Amino acid sequence: MHDLPCPHDLLWGMTPAQLSADAPEWVLPVLAAGQPVVVRRAMVASGQIAVGVRGATRDQRYATVMSADSVLRSVRPEALVEHVPVSGLRALLALAQLKPALDELGMVWGVTGSVGYQLATGVPVAHAESDLDLLVRAPQPFSRSMAHELLRQLDGAPCCVDLQLETPAGAIALREWAGSSDRVLLKCPTGARLVSDPWDRAEQAA
Repeated sequence: MHDLPCPHDLLWGMTPAQLSADAPEWVLPVLAAGQPVVVRRAMVASGQIAVGVRGATRDQRYATVMSADSVLRSVRPEALVEHVPVSGLRALLALAQLKPALDELGMVWGVTGSVGYQLATGVPVAHAESDLDLLVRAPQPFSRSMAHELLRQLDGAPCCVDLQLETPAGAIALREWAGSSDRVLLKCPTGARLVSDPWDRAEQAA
C-alpha cells in the first residue's frame, strides 16, 4: 500500500464499528460486506483519511473518516485500466474506445466513479446511463490546446465523459481548462477556488 492515499483511491478495511452514531442505516451493510471506501478531498486530523461510502443508488453517498491504521488494501484508479473488460455498457465501451488515445498521452491516467468502483469490486453499480469518470495525473503543465484536442476525442465517445486533471495543487475539469475562461475551478483539500494557472505554486499559496 502506498503511504499517502490520494483522492479517488479505493481503500478496504473500514468496518461498521468505525462509523459515527448518526451514519445512515444503509452504510452498515455496505461496510459489513467488506466493500471499499473512496478517498475524498478534505482536511482531517493526523492519522485519519477523508473517505466516502458508496451505496446502491446515486443518493446514497456518505462522507466520513477512516483510521489510516485500518487500511488493509488500496487500489488507485490507474490500476483499473490495464485490462478493460468486454461489455455492452456504454461507459465501458467508451473506456475501451478512449484507452489508446489516453495511453498515447504518455501520462498516468485512470478511471473513477461508478465504472472504477465496478472494475475494482465486481459490484454492478454502473448502468446504461452511467457517465465515464476519468483522471489524468498532470504533475507538469498541460496546455490548453492539448486539453481542447483531448476533449474533442472524449466528446466522440458513446457516453458522457468527465475527465479531471490532477495537478500538484488539486484537480481541475478538463472541460473547463479546454474552454476560454481566464480562470478555472481548482478543487483542493481546503475547498475550491478560482485560479488562472493550476500549476503556479505561487498563485496557490497566495
